[in-house]
Amino acid sequence: MAEAQTRSWSWEFDHPPAVVWSIMADTARVNEAIGLPLHKITETPQADGSVVTTGEARMRWCDLKWREMPVNWIAGQWLEHNRVFERGPLKFLGAELRLRPSVRGTTLTYRVTATPASWFGRLLLKTGFFPAIERSYAGLVASANTFAGGNSHQIFPFKPPETSPALRQRIDQMVAAIEATPNGHGLARRLADHVLTAQEVDLWHIRPLALARLWRQPALPVIELCLQAVREGLLELRWDLLCPGCRGAKAWSATLDRLPSGAHCPSCNIDYDRNFSQNVEASFRPAAAIRMLEAGEYCMWGPMSVPHVKAQISLAPGETRELPISLAAGPYRLRSLEPGPAREVDLAAAIGGTGDSYQTDGAELPGFPAVTYEDNSVEIGAPAKPGLLHLGNRRDRPVTAVIEERQWVVDALTADRVTALQAFRDLFSADVLRPGDDVAVAHIALLFTDLKGSTALYRRIGDAAAYRLVRNHFAFLTEVVRDHEGSVVKTIGDAVMAAFCDDRQAVRAGLTIQQRVAAFNRENGLADGLVIKLGIHAGPTIAVTLNDRLDYFGSVVNMASRLQGQSLGGDLVLSAEVAANPIVAALLTEHVVMQDRAQLKGFDRPQPFLRVRF
Repeated sequence: MAEAQTRSWSWEFDHPPAVVWSIMADTARVNEAIGLPLHKITETPQADGSVVTTGEARMRWCDLKWREMPVNWIAGQWLEHNRVFERGPLKFLGAELRLRPSVRGTTLTYRVTATPASWFGRLLLKTGFFPAIERSYAGLVASANTFAGGNSHQIFPFKPPETSPALRQRIDQMVAAIEATPNGHGLARRLADHVLTAQEVDLWHIRPLALARLWRQPALPVIELCLQAVREGLLELRWDLLCPGCRGAKAWSATLDRLPSGAHCPSCNIDYDRNFSQNVEASFRPAAAIRMLEAGEYCMWGPMSVPHVKAQISLAPGETRELPISLAAGPYRLRSLEPGPAREVDLAAAIGGTGDSYQTDGAELPGFPAVTYEDNSVEIGAPAKPGLLHLGNRRDRPVTAVIEERQWVVDALTADRVTALQAFRDLFSADVLRPGDDVAVAHIALLFTDLKGSTALYRRIGDAAAYRLVRNHFAFLTEVVRDHEGSVVKTIGDAVMAAFCDDRQAVRAGLTIQQRVAAFNRENGLADGLVIKLGIHAGPTIAVTLNDRLDYFGSVVNMASRLQGQSLGGDLVLSAEVAANPIVAALLTEHVVMQDRAQLKGFDRPQPFLRVRF
């Protein structure tokens, strides 16, 4: 019977484990850089709710088929990835990566275990298999160390596809066209180079927020850049419906009107609904005419494919494990890779030091809680020792424990955010929901404006002059709204309805409007000029299509409109809910603020609000 063979290698990095982890645990990128082929994934649901995942690929002269086992890892420390083969020269292939701090920075140890399935497999393991792995991985380590030190723009050596002179000329024209708009921000050439030279793993889902962080740019210019690049033909926009479990895009559409109301995730074996604020993401990829991406996977289960998952550990029935772990303070979810219940935990302090605590169900205990997977529940027990994770499986079947951050949206440009941007409204006005369709939006801030005494103004300066003035005032408001990451949803007579994803930005826009209106009046030659009324409210609503535009509907809309009616002109009226936001309160410390209350049409009782005077 063939015996497993193992080889281990170690390398030193000049950087701490967290930096090394972000590069070397990106298994899809590593596999592409090594030159492994894309593979086809098949997911087969089982009667117990679990999923069997198989992969198929052709590598040089042989066809491979294997069962993909869940990857185990603790972020920043180690990962283990095993495959059991049904077809090919090997019966088993496993890889382990372990990081530990060192005097120089980090020691990386890479261990490969392989079991032959045939005479060819035995010959392969005796000859070039392990030396080839060592050479390839050593090259990756050297490149990663150079990149982490800021001495290279490319993580791993990669030869991009050849670009013809005609395509180069076409892309040059696209770059010039993008920069001729307000959305280029001097970044169009950088985006074009990224599309032409990046690894495929960077191009399957181009996330503007991640790109902005990589380029050290504010988010808004990069979002606007990507939207304009779609209009000019460099990129394609797609709406991804993300699974709430694995965060993978299990359904997608090129337009909102074709986005399904829900989807099934074969990886997690669950059905889920859409929500603009939670799991509908706008992502981008190269237009097919610019760079065609091949279909397939380089690695489905890698830690950096799901960076919000901080630990994923497989447990046999009845098994318990205690493992070192370090987690930052914040909200986490404890669940299993298989379908089942979950528990929420809020870590009040970082794990690993004295005085650590977590909060759940109103309780507060020191250390990280012990997590036990029962038949129909995830139980949280007494805390483990500081810096340790205690896991237990009391089910009669294997369980893969998952601990994930709830801050997964850090790089997800959710639909509620992008549809509230002026650039999206300007460039994609026709991208709306199906007639009669509606989508939940967890939170939106709405700013309503109107002109005070407009009728008297029209009489004083005449209809033609008033018309030009009102148009100029719309342009003025739109500019301020856009600069604060919002959009003008619609105009109604002399009034404007604007939307923002962030309460702070909505209030900042309102403050800016009142602070700049005097300058606007001077620029338009008005000694006794426009007086603007403003009202802001925020909360949950639904997105709908009205009059061929993406609009909002619900009591939040009504409240914001009614609060604008309470404005005296030259002030800003805020709902009590918006004013209670600590970030908003900090913006108002240098302003004169008055408490007020009024009976508003359509509401049962008098509503409190704040009036900001200038």
